[in-house]
Amino acid sequence: MVAIVSTVAYLGLEARVIEVQCQVAPGVPAFIVVGLPDKAVAESRERVRAAIAAIGLSLPPKRITVNLSPADLPKEGSHYDLPIALALLGAMGVIDAETLSEYVVVGELGLDGRVASSPGVLLAALHAGGEGKGLVCPAAQGPEAAWAGSVEVIAAPDLLALLNHFKGTALLSPPQPGEVSEPARATDLRMVKGQETAKRALEIAAAGGHNLLMVDT
Repeated sequence: MVAIVSTVAYLGLEARVIEVQCQVAPGVPAFIVVGLPDKAVAESRERVRAAIAAIGLSLPPKRITVNLSPADLPKEGSHYDLPIALALLGAMGVIDAETLSEYVVVGELGLDGRVASSPGVLLAALHAGGEGKGLVCPAAQGPEAAWAGSVEVIAAPDLLALLNHFKGTALLSPPQPGEVSEPARATDLRMVKGQETAKRALEIAAAGGHNLLMVDT
């Protein structure tokens, strides 16, 4: 059986759809991730293994293969943890694989099963809305994802809570869009009259990230 979960790869301000395909087959026990994963993605095997153990499950003594498709696109970041874990649980029959096909999933996993924040959640939510799917993301980023509009957002604090939600035993409340606070007022160079040469020097130093020494004479 092959379970498939959708996630995204970030290319600048663009989100590209990625299929996380997981197969559990007879053979020498192994856990392999293929599809041009970087170091963070390759290390997700250990985070996923520990997170699944934290909720009282163990991996089957079989050959587990995870393919990140398309295979020719480099995969970077820790947000692949949660989709890999859900694809694996789907292949194990713990969760309904058909239900998983309706969502885009992003999130990093802790060793204790917590779902940690990962960059790009709003971009993933906008992508999910364009695909007509919902979004599964970390609970801490639910208010951010809710800004995407009419997208169904499931913000999970941990892997066990997410499983209980999908099984219908304990539904997670939908997050509300976060509030935008007014920026704190601060001094601005526009308040300085004259001193064009000094202001130009400050702008150049700030733009280039250079050090600047100011002397009061």
